[in-house]
Amino acid sequence: MPLPDLLPIQPFTRPARGAVALPGSKSLTNRALLLAALCDQPVTLTGALFSEDTHLMAEALRKLGFTVAADEAAHTLRVSDQAKGFTLESADLFVGLAGTTARFLTALCATAPRGVYRLDGVPQMRKRPMKPLIDALRVLGADIRCTGVEGFFPLEIHARGLRGGAVSIDASESSQLLSALLMVAPLAASPITITLVGGVRWPFVAMTINQMTQFGFAAKLTRQGEAIAVPTGRYAPPASYAIEPDATASSYFTALPLAVGGTIHVSNLLPPAQGLQGDAQFLAVLQRIGAVVVAARGDVDVSVLPSTKLSGVTQDFSEFSDTFLTLAALAPLLSGPTHITGIAHSRKQETDRVAGMARELIKLGQHVVEEHDALTITPRPLQSGVEIETYGDHRFAMSFGILGCHDLHGDGRPWLSIKDPACCAKTFPHFFELLETVRKNSLAP
Repeated sequence: MPLPDLLPIQPFTRPARGAVALPGSKSLTNRALLLAALCDQPVTLTGALFSEDTHLMAEALRKLGFTVAADEAAHTLRVSDQAKGFTLESADLFVGLAGTTARFLTALCATAPRGVYRLDGVPQMRKRPMKPLIDALRVLGADIRCTGVEGFFPLEIHARGLRGGAVSIDASESSQLLSALLMVAPLAASPITITLVGGVRWPFVAMTINQMTQFGFAAKLTRQGEAIAVPTGRYAPPASYAIEPDATASSYFTALPLAVGGTIHVSNLLPPAQGLQGDAQFLAVLQRIGAVVVAARGDVDVSVLPSTKLSGVTQDFSEFSDTFLTLAALAPLLSGPTHITGIAHSRKQETDRVAGMARELIKLGQHVVEEHDALTITPRPLQSGVEIETYGDHRFAMSFGILGCHDLHGDGRPWLSIKDPACCAKTFPHFFELLETVRKNSLAP
């Protein structure tokens, strides 16, 4: 069902109870789509995410000549006809506000032997960091023209392949810039050595490298100091590739007991030691706050008992910053201040997430100290009747959606509303539907 422009959140009047099956990972699905396009045999992706971001990626591949067959009911995507990719003289590609789609397609089109490819997105996408990737691809031989502001979308790529060699890149603003370069590097005419300038979120880079291996890139990537050597080679695709459930999306439901008590069971959520996604580190944050986390056989149970004291924490989110909004939105319910660091790069994501989070928490009556790379949130009595601005950012909608489940008045009356809840379509189209299902299950005798 379509969501209204303003969605009042119905609080839970009983502790949470039930199981949650998460959608596939957006990060893994879009990486897998790119890697499948780089293969020479059909690849079926199982457990794939169907959302705005992955739709944009799949549709762009189709415009480039690849066949991408989608079965949403079965959660599968099949990429085939790779030999037909880049056989058209030109293509216009629309990336919306999808950072992975924008960066991955830019790198992919630069590897094409010929053709002219024009890439653009929504106005906000034209503000997101692209220059380090553009500059690196140019050093490797790509002809990339910025038809608006230099270093940003829109782009026009006159493809002629990549020659290889030595290149440097600053991926401190987004690890996707480095991941995009890494995945296409094996197709260059000669080996590529990538020198890193500035810091990078290594869990996402490690995820990319591991996926490259899973897609049959047998040559070893060598990391020496702050450089990565990528030899030339080909991907030997698996016939089928399973996408892990989204660890970032799991943060909302694993944090739900902080707001309402009770226990939530999340299936197929792999801890960092077993899965590819660094955002599963959020489970350790929940434990430090006071939740009980039990992981067994790939599933996770998160519980908060009535007697539990939930404490604010100090946490560096530099390696899993997409989940910082979940903690920040729930900080008003914790005892004592919450200090969040390592989030400066999130100012250049879908929106300025640091400033936006501070603004919405202040509307809710909280004391917030905003710094360039940090937020300190000291709980104050929550204000009722607040309308949360989401800035078109799905993570604002979902994080504050969980806070709104808290029964502030003790009688189930909604006290918090979410503007533009449909923005969740970017990565989790059925988020609010699933949240309501959990609430109703918790009411059952």
